[in-house]
Amino acid sequence: MAKAKEAESASSTGLLQPGSGEHGSAKVQKKKLSALSKVCYAVGGAPYQITGCAIGFFLQIYLLDVAQLDPFYASIILFVGRAWDAITDPMVGFFICRSSWTCFGRLMPWIVCSTPFAVVCYFLLWLVPDVSSGKVIWYLFFYCLFQTLVTCFHVPYSALTMFISTEQSERDSATAYRMAVEVLGSVLGTAIQGQIVGQADTPCIPDTLLVGAENCTMEAMNSTHTDSSLAEMRNAYLIAAGVISGIYVLCAVILFLGVREKPDATKLLSDQPVSFFQGLRLVMNHGPYIKLITGFLFTSLAFMLLEGNFALFLAYTLGFRNSFHHILLVIMLSATLTIPCWQWFLTHFGKKTAVYVGISSAIPFLILVVVMKSNIIMTYAAAVAAGISVAAAFLLPWSMLPDVIDDFSLKHPESQGHEAIFFSFYVFFTKFAAGVSLGISTLSLDFAGYKTRGCSQPQAVDYTLKMLVCVAPVTLIFLGLLLFKLYPINESVRKKNKKALQALRNGGSDSETDSTECASNV
Repeated sequence: MAKAKEAESASSTGLLQPGSGEHGSAKVQKKKLSALSKVCYAVGGAPYQITGCAIGFFLQIYLLDVAQLDPFYASIILFVGRAWDAITDPMVGFFICRSSWTCFGRLMPWIVCSTPFAVVCYFLLWLVPDVSSGKVIWYLFFYCLFQTLVTCFHVPYSALTMFISTEQSERDSATAYRMAVEVLGSVLGTAIQGQIVGQADTPCIPDTLLVGAENCTMEAMNSTHTDSSLAEMRNAYLIAAGVISGIYVLCAVILFLGVREKPDATKLLSDQPVSFFQGLRLVMNHGPYIKLITGFLFTSLAFMLLEGNFALFLAYTLGFRNSFHHILLVIMLSATLTIPCWQWFLTHFGKKTAVYVGISSAIPFLILVVVMKSNIIMTYAAAVAAGISVAAAFLLPWSMLPDVIDDFSLKHPESQGHEAIFFSFYVFFTKFAAGVSLGISTLSLDFAGYKTRGCSQPQAVDYTLKMLVCVAPVTLIFLGLLLFKLYPINESVRKKNKKALQALRNGGSDSETDSTECASNV
């Protein structure tokens, strides 16, 4: 009861600011977010994307060619790390729902407290331990621990979207800022990791040493690689990790100083407390949410498969070993530049239309880059097209989830405060499926006969990489787009929900204002 009264008091304080009931324009002004607030909010999304992009593009090739792990063990690390990352999302969401409001808000303490530990774990993830055995345990432990800590940052940050404004247009605008910064963060992650690591030269093992070398030991095969060249590559990864860790801390500080949670941002007419598991059951029975996350599950899987295997595909199948990091950078630059275009497109043509047009735009180019012979110009063109689709895949889920939450709020006004459940379980499903897909893809390379640090790979490996960057992603995209046909919240439904929510909020505000004026008159 005390907590309920505290929450009610906090909400009333937010609604009854001086002058809030005197003029309609004052209400409108209150709901507007400044550009500075949106930028500070958006900057908070960069750490997750910078680290995630660096890990997504480079961790697989790092484990195979720098840490020199067997592909089987690398697949275990990637699968278990991603699976554990998925499990931690609903766990963190549960604890966030149980968290109480502080002077800094309910979500911000999670973000601040997890940051220093996360950057330490991230740095140690890119350190090759000086031990003859135990590398698998080292990488598995720090990968899982880092994913736990970054989840403690990202889940509350994602839920923060619902606590910065009551206006859909303001939340959509802030989401567009966020997506632009997040894609820019992906560019930074790709550029920092790729350019620093690309400066280090580690020669590959010639085919003459790999073919007919049954009597040669692995040490003899590695004789062409001096210890200094391998040490140079390892130091490059550590330098990149240090730079990215510094950016992580800086972004967390900007978010903390520039954004304030609004406890009344999602408040409607009811303050009835609902348990986490009751809320979870309601959320999982909400049809639009299930249809949305199922559709994005398949499309996200497509781009995660592409992200996890594209570096190997460029280096070995297409033969761009010395320039693959430039092509990855082009993908991220293309995505960054097209985010504003997709924001304009979904505003004028609707979010469902943006899904169909945006996510499907990379399909013909992915097919061409695999079917045609190695062609650097065609590869860059495919990278630009992939970036356009990546921008849509970045923006649309986070732009459409608030619409689903608004729809849920209208249908269940008695059950509020479950924003973290919506966001954390969406991330849970996508991450878990991504862990399965990346584990299976790396294991497939092992079965195909992947050769660690070889200058070239067997034909079976080339064929497997083509399947992983073209056939599987294209199939998943088609399945996802078919599922989006079932998603019921189109533009007309979204506008009706917006009007209904505004009426509820204005009704609650007006009733409290009238009660206050009546008390004053008495």
